[in-house]
Amino acid sequence: MLDLGWTELLVIGIVALIVVGPKDLPVLFRNVGRFVGKAKGMARDFSSAMNQAADQSGVKDIQKGLDAATNPVKSAMDGVKDATKDLSSMNFDPDSETGKLSAERAEQTRKIQAAAARAAAERKAREAQDALVKAEELEANVDNPPKDTA
Repeated sequence: MLDLGWTELLVIGIVALIVVGPKDLPVLFRNVGRFVGKAKGMARDFSSAMNQAADQSGVKDIQKGLDAATNPVKSAMDGVKDATKDLSSMNFDPDSETGKLSAERAEQTRKIQAAAARAAAERKAREAQDALVKAEELEANVDNPPKDTA
């Protein structure tokens, strides 16, 4: 639309210096700056009014639906993030039914972990015992090699 490079701005500055003069140039630039600021403010107001109108008419819901259709993975991840945000904002009361279930589950988890630790310790003990028996057999075979009958 309005594409000005550094060279064009330099030419405009030189022409303004010649036409307006060095004495009135700061006043001109100040007035131009105010005008540009007012134009940006009006554009911002217009843009926010259009966004509010779009929000009220439901365009954002349609946009979310289109985004979900075009990128289902992102919409699924957004759903997961929303769900975790909802769960993290909840405070569980330990006296409530959920708190009681949580305590029961924690106790069951401790029991399962203890049973798994016992089973692992017993398995390691059996493996150590088997290794010891094999080592004794190898030692016995080294001390008493089999006799050749041929």
